[in-house]
Order: sequence, then structure tokens, then C-alpha cells
Amino acid sequence: MPGRSAAATCPERAAEAARRAGCGARRSAVRGARRGRRSRCSCASHATSVAALIASNRRRRCSQPSPQPGLRREEAAVLAGVSTEWYTRLEKGRISGVSEDVLDAVAKVLQLDEDERTYLFDLARAARPARRTPPRRKDAAVPPSIQWTLDSMTLASAFVRNGRLDIVAHNALARALHAPMFDSHTTAKDGRPNFARYFFLGPGSQDVFVDREAGVIATAALLRAEAGREPYDRSLRELVGELSTLSSEFRAMWAAYDVRIRHEGVKQLRHPEVGRLELSYRSLDLPLSRGAVHDLTIYTAEPGTLAEDRLKLLADWAATRPPATEPTRHKSR
Repeated sequence: MPGRSAAATCPERAAEAARRAGCGARRSAVRGARRGRRSRCSCASHATSVAALIASNRRRRCSQPSPQPGLRREEAAVLAGVSTEWYTRLEKGRISGVSEDVLDAVAKVLQLDEDERTYLFDLARAARPARRTPPRRKDAAVPPSIQWTLDSMTLASAFVRNGRLDIVAHNALARALHAPMFDSHTTAKDGRPNFARYFFLGPGSQDVFVDREAGVIATAALLRAEAGREPYDRSLRELVGELSTLSSEFRAMWAAYDVRIRHEGVKQLRHPEVGRLELSYRSLDLPLSRGAVHDLTIYTAEPGTLAEDRLKLLADWAATRPPATEPTRHKSR
């Protein structure tokens, strides 16, 4: 029909165009991750192998100054047991069809940690030709039993978050502990706060999180891991696009290609009601639906500390606080 676009008249072409766009994004991710890791590898840990490489090829290698720090592409290829041409193909993001043995060898050479290795293999799986268009992921509903479990934890802050870092369920103490985030303009219209939006777009995040720098690094790394697991998640792409547009800080963190899957440690917060808190936190896998990532995150205070007293005070305050009213709507800036 005259006036209609090729995509409108041919669904197959539109689907193919979308598939190619997704492949391009994955290639960019693989390329950036590999180049970043290769430049951070230490020459000393591969000294013996690099020396043999220098002797066999009679060329200047890692033992002499190099325009770029870290392993040369040829060095990484030899250490991984593949040709330079093959390794160059990988570094350009052409990961489709690469065996797991090759990926494992490259991961060892680049000294990838467990999270980064998982991310690399996720990218490889996503690059494999699909027999059909992957279905759009649907958010899983939180079962009532999970909410009952959260509500039973009266002296610990507990919440469930998805891979996009939305809080999808929480107990009263979690709501009180993270009140500045819940009450900020970054909370979505459905009442769900998002850690990434708050860290990068919330003007008050630097007042709440004592070590905000570590928080923003971990936040971007968690989103990067989710992008490897769910390359077709439109909501995730929209979130990354929003943050990239509105935050130069996020753009820099995203370009670093750091990856994190597990999230635990000690966090210091400045709470407007009870003051400074030092809390231990741990995230546990919580399978709610097939394929979707959800974590149960719990914040606790060390027994006998001032932080425990303040957390108990906050728990008492949360127990007497009326339920939240209409949620603050998210507004892009």
C-alpha cells in the first residue's frame, strides 16, 4: 500500500532489524568488556608465558614499554590458545558460535572474576541464533507468602528487588530505613523506588549514603550484569537510556564495563530520624519466576552496638507510622 513503510508492510524485516540492533548492542558490550579487562591485566602474572612469546616471535612484547598498558592483543591470543585473528574477532564482539572452552580460556587469561565470567557467558548465550523471537519478559508478582516473610522480620530491614534494582516488596523497617529514597521524586508512579535512579538522579543520595562513590559503582555494575542476563528487557534498556541521558556520572560508570552479581558487605547511612547507622547487608537469591532475577536483601546491625539501638528505635518509629499514602510520581529531569 502506498505511503506505508517497509517495516509496516513486512513484519519479517522489522523483526530482522530489531534482531540486528540487539546483536549490535551485544557486540559493543563484549568489545568494551574485553578491551577494558585486557588493559587492566598485569604483565607480571604472565611473565613466563610472555617471555616465551617474545623469544618465539622475536618481537617487542610486554617486558618493554607499550603505548597501551596491559597485554597486547597477540599476547592475550597466544595465552588463550587461539589465533590473533580469532581473538581479534572476539574483541570486536563477534562472539556467536564461540565454544565455551575458548571463552573459558580467554576468561582465565584476562583474569576475570566469577561475576565477570558469568557476564561473558551470558553474552555468548544471548548471541546464539534464536529459533524464534524471545518473548518480552514480564515482571513476576510477589507471592503473599513472601510479603508475610518480610513482615515477620521486625528487627531487620528486608526487601525484594528485581534485576533492574526496583524494590518490589519490603517490610516496614525497610520503608523507614530508605524513606529518603521512597519519598524522592525518583520513585516511579507505581510507588516502586529504584536504587539506580536514586543514586544517579536523586539530589539527596549523597546525604544518605556515606560512601556514595562505592554505591554508584556497585549500582552500575549490577545493572551491567542484568543487561547480560536480559538483553531483550525493554524496561532495562529504557532505564539505562534515561540514566545515560540525565547523568554524566552514570555514563562514565557504564562505560567502565564493571560487573557485579553478588552484593553484600557493610553500609553506612545517615538517616534523618535516627542519625548515622552502620549496617551489614546480604543479598540472597529469591526465585520468583523462571529466568527473572530477584534478590532478598537484609540489613542488620551488630548486636550490642549503637547502630543496633538506633535501628530498634527506627523499627519502633516505623511500627507506629501510618501507611504511606499516594506514592510520589517519578519525574524525569
